[in-house]
Amino acid sequence: MTPRSVRRSVRVLGVASGSAALVLGLAGSALACNIKDFSAEAKCDGDKGVIVVTDTDASAKDATVSVFLKGVGGVETKVGEQPVKGSKEGASITFLEDWKPSATYRIHVKAGTIVDEDIQPDLVTPSTACTTESETPKPTAGTTLSPSPSSSPSKSAPAQPATPAPSASGSSSAPAGTAENAPSPAAGESNLAETGANSNTGLIAGVAALLVVVGGSAVWFGMRRRGAGRNG
Repeated sequence: MTPRSVRRSVRVLGVASGSAALVLGLAGSALACNIKDFSAEAKCDGDKGVIVVTDTDASAKDATVSVFLKGVGGVETKVGEQPVKGSKEGASITFLEDWKPSATYRIHVKAGTIVDEDIQPDLVTPSTACTTESETPKPTAGTTLSPSPSSSPSKSAPAQPATPAPSASGSSSAPAGTAENAPSPAAGESNLAETGANSNTGLIAGVAALLVVVGGSAVWFGMRRRGAGRNG
């Protein structure tokens, strides 16, 4: 082995060692606990508010989370403090805090000597408070809540009794007192003629009497001629 080949081998080993160190350093930085692994959210548990902090630190470093409520003039009130051990899937802790709408909270995380800072930005709660679904909103001054359509009983028309269908035998005859039994004007005139209440009754009676006399005379005359013929 010549000195030149030895120098070349050393150079190759140096480059390889530097590359390995760089890769290991990047991998260690990626696995190390970081403030970006923590997140906070204001949620509702029924009609009560809660603050949930989630730790997605894949290195599972032990950490302590503290929550502070920011008041007017920079005055802070400590809500609580809980330990958490992160995981790649995410480990969550819950603070029972009945938060008010649009309130501001500072979330501080301390993980050994690696992390000692606040989650940025500060947590601001929703503008609407937590309420249950069954809770009815209270009317404000000067307003009136109208009942919902579902709360008032629906008004339906009273059920009509079913009308029995007429039988085959009863359909042919109309009930008494209907318009079918009322006498028509023509029928009334015919009844008047039959009972003699018409103004032509005298004329008809006279013609009938004349026909009776003529018929009787014709019969008498015929019988007389027949008797004369027999005697001759």
